[in-house]
Amino acid sequence: MTIVSSPLREQYWETFEVQEQDIEFLYNYLLDKETPLTTRELVTALAEERIRREKALIEQQRSAGGAVYYPKSFYQENQYLVFPSLNWQRGKVTAVRDGNNPDLGPFKVIRVEFDNGETKEYASGIEHHILNNPPTLSETVQALDLNYVLATYGDDLEEILDDHLKQNPDFVKIAGRWFPRALLVDINMGHLNLAEAVLDMAGGGPLPTSMLLEQVGLAGSANPRLTEFSLDLALQDDPRFDEVGPAGEVLWFLNRLEPEEVLKPHFCLRYSEVEYDPSVLNEAMLNLIDELDDELTPARGKFQHLREVSVPLIYPHWRAGTFPLSGRVRHLFPTALEAPRVRFMWVDGETGQKFPGWVVRLHRYASGLREWYQAKGVMPGSLVKVKSGKVPGEVIVQVDSRRPSREWVRTVLVGSDGGVVFALLKQLVSTSFDERMAIAVPDPEALDHVWQQAQKDRLPFERVMVNTVRELAKLTPQSHVHASELYAAVNVVRRCPPDPILAMLASRPWFVHVGDLHYRFDDSERE
Repeated sequence: MTIVSSPLREQYWETFEVQEQDIEFLYNYLLDKETPLTTRELVTALAEERIRREKALIEQQRSAGGAVYYPKSFYQENQYLVFPSLNWQRGKVTAVRDGNNPDLGPFKVIRVEFDNGETKEYASGIEHHILNNPPTLSETVQALDLNYVLATYGDDLEEILDDHLKQNPDFVKIAGRWFPRALLVDINMGHLNLAEAVLDMAGGGPLPTSMLLEQVGLAGSANPRLTEFSLDLALQDDPRFDEVGPAGEVLWFLNRLEPEEVLKPHFCLRYSEVEYDPSVLNEAMLNLIDELDDELTPARGKFQHLREVSVPLIYPHWRAGTFPLSGRVRHLFPTALEAPRVRFMWVDGETGQKFPGWVVRLHRYASGLREWYQAKGVMPGSLVKVKSGKVPGEVIVQVDSRRPSREWVRTVLVGSDGGVVFALLKQLVSTSFDERMAIAVPDPEALDHVWQQAQKDRLPFERVMVNTVRELAKLTPQSHVHASELYAAVNVVRRCPPDPILAMLASRPWFVHVGDLHYRFDDSERE
């Protein structure tokens, strides 16, 4: 008879649920470590403990049928044994006799009758035999191998445990690390007021917790890591402070001293959602959407392999001094486990000059480039390249600068009546650019008034499209407009990703497709 037909129930880790026994284990584990730990570290400890428990249970079940048979041991009649090599079948020793093999020396032979009636003979008292070292459970069952479990199920287990601990008031989390709430060091309002003063003197920050500990009188405690964690939690719960460090690093900043564009998006970046039917988008349109890589469009594909990305800048980001964090470039920038804003350093790829920037995760942009754009002669449509810096927390930004020259460029002009027109004029250009998306803006302040008035008037999006197509069509002999040109031009007067623009081109008969994503406007169809 097989004592345990399967050493571990099927789908053990696929159906994993956190039990009360697990929470008790983790609580005591953290008490013993006296150090806040990440969810991954807790998952590793819990998986190891679960495997230990399952192994103990399996061994207990298997050994309940008798002693484990090893060739090196001696056995007596009527003794019950279990055999690992036979899937832990149980048998009874019915006879013991001397063995006869000169090569082995003195040994015994036992006759075993199994529960299924079968009888076999086995050697005993042999010191050197392969069955004296049977494979471990971890070697025979993948679900009991810690490395396999973490590699296969680690991410899912992290998510499950993280969600469970968030609902448990006995645990607190800061900067991705957990600890029992009851053991936190007391941090009072006086400590927090001193921390505010220290950050204020540092221009708002950012400062690491260790530096704040020294200034507020909490350094030198018996458990510095726990004290640091406790201060982190108190700062996190106080609205005066923002944790702005990249993943793995805790840095604090005064909320009231953060740049305005970090706390609130520039009005040019605010998108009022336009409803559209995605089913009308054909393959060519979807490919263009991927190519334009707007941060408001969900990315199709994975881009972790890209080490450098070049982006044609659209007007809203140029005006706001920001850089879009689309799916293609997001991995090149510092991120955080929880912090909504992350401070980092821009590095000029040409001069090596460093200046502060901010990742605004919620709105998917990085700020801090307004002065740099101006200094480099960047305009809407300029190709801006980014790549990760040589050290964590830095991003290299660069444009291909060239000798300034006058070139024919689409130019947006604002009339005295507030109307917007496009003209083809010679402009001084000093960077490489995307010819279809380049737009010169001689008077951005006048265009600001257009944006503000448009947001008040709430002009229908279709009217914006018609006006823009008409304006652009005047600039070419064929009166054709390419979809990417239209995308760049629409974003001069209203923030919009390419998806709704292309969907409207595909769904309105007055936008006539003439090939290769070029369109013309047919007034007769509209009438």
